[in-house]
Formats: sequence, structure tokens, C-alpha cells
Amino acid sequence: MTVLPFSQALRERTWASHSDSEGAGFMTDLMKGEGTREDYIALVAQHYFIYEAIEGAEQVFAGDPVVAHFATPRLTRLPALEADLEYLLGADWREQIEPLPTTVAYVDRIRRVAAERWSGGFVAHHYTRYLGDLSGGQFIRKVMQRRFGFETNGVGFYLFDEIADPKEFKETYREQLDAVGWDAAERERVIDEVLLAYRFNTELFEDLARAKAAA
Repeated sequence: MTVLPFSQALRERTWASHSDSEGAGFMTDLMKGEGTREDYIALVAQHYFIYEAIEGAEQVFAGDPVVAHFATPRLTRLPALEADLEYLLGADWREQIEPLPTTVAYVDRIRRVAAERWSGGFVAHHYTRYLGDLSGGQFIRKVMQRRFGFETNGVGFYLFDEIADPKEFKETYREQLDAVGWDAAERERVIDEVLLAYRFNTELFEDLARAKAAA
């Protein structure tokens, strides 16, 4: 019997959920050019709360032998998000944004994983966010630059200046996933957590669509 590398099993088992998230109506409209600059700003604002949680959680795992293989300052997004929001909304941007219900639940889940010191759960959320940013996120950046005339200001979140070769970085990341000594039960838990993260993403896009409709 052929045993799939964990990274491949993870990708195959979560692909449908990943596609559902990418295909959510809010993002589809934004990518097709039917969304507005305000829609994009609303998305950036929710990203701020999510990355504040995940990069705060990363500090909890400082020195963790598993997380150490994945966490790197080269991926840090929070300063870029803060700069983007200041550019998009002005110096008082913090007073203008608030987390949507799904974002609150998403953030709570990330913090719970950190409180439990569950390294596999943290890696699941880390994988879902950052590898997505290095993949589809680059296409989002190009579309937003073309659509709204951004150069680097406003899309700094998607610019990984310290990662020269995203493809190579992602390959190394997946090799590290394969090398972690998780047993079968823990691998299942990690896959389930990635599925949960994708569900949060999909539901966040639904929240954004509802907030837009209600505005």
C-alpha cells in the first residue's frame, strides 16, 4: 500500500474546502472587478484581526520544537497590514474597523489553540493562512493593483520582500510538514483543523457579503 506524504494527504483532503473558500461570492465579485475599493478595505480590516491573533499566538510557541520549523519573521504580516490600513483609511484606522462575527470566532479559535499549547493546531492555521498568501494571494495582489491603481501601498500585505522564491519556500514548508513526527491520530487532528480554518474563511466572506448588503 502506498502511503501518501502528509503534505500531499493534507492538500488532497482539504482541496474541496479550499476551493469553496476561494469561490465564495464576495471574493468572486472582488476578483471579477465587480467589487469596490471599500470591499477590498473591508477584507484588509478583517485580515488585521486574524493576523494579530495568529502572530500573537506565534509568540506563545517561541521555542516549540515543532512550530520552530514553520514560524519565521520572513512571513510576518501584521506591520504590512497596519501600513496598508493607514494608507487606505488614514491615521485613525483603528477607530474605523471592527471584527465581524466570524472573525471573532476565528480569532477565538486561534487563541484557544495557543492557550492549549497545541502546536499541531497552530501549524494548521499557519499553513492555511501563509501558504495561501504565497499562492492565491499573489494573484489577488495583482488584480487589486490593476483594479485600484495600487503600487505597493495598500497591498503590502501580499508582498513578501524577504522570500525571494515563494515556490521554493512552499516546497520546503511541505517537506517540513512531512518530516514532523506526528502519529496518524495527530495528523487527522491537524487536517481537521485546516478544514476548520477553511470554513472560517468561507464564512468570513459570507459575513462580508452580508455587511455590504446591509450598508
